[in-house]
Amino acid sequence: MSTVAFIEEDQDWRAGALCSQVDPDLFFAVGAREHRQAKQICKRCPVQLQCLIYALEGPIDHGIWGGMTERERKRFRRQAGEEGWRVKLNIA
Repeated sequence: MSTVAFIEEDQDWRAGALCSQVDPDLFFAVGAREHRQAKQICKRCPVQLQCLIYALEGPIDHGIWGGMTERERKRFRRQAGEEGWRVKLNIA
């Protein structure tokens, strides 16, 4: 499998994301109210875990991904410690 095919296949989860049905600006807003609204959508999303993994692998340094802000993702990585965030998510 070529690298390009792997990258495209790896991101197929995006087609099922609930955020694709709303204004994307909601997931990149700076306010707490917007964060709460975005996270409510994430909680119902069938691809929330894939989205979070994508952001953690990045690492993506902006926006709500997988139901977490950048600050929450940083804290999550830090709390995972040497064990690693994959173990903490039970995907290792």
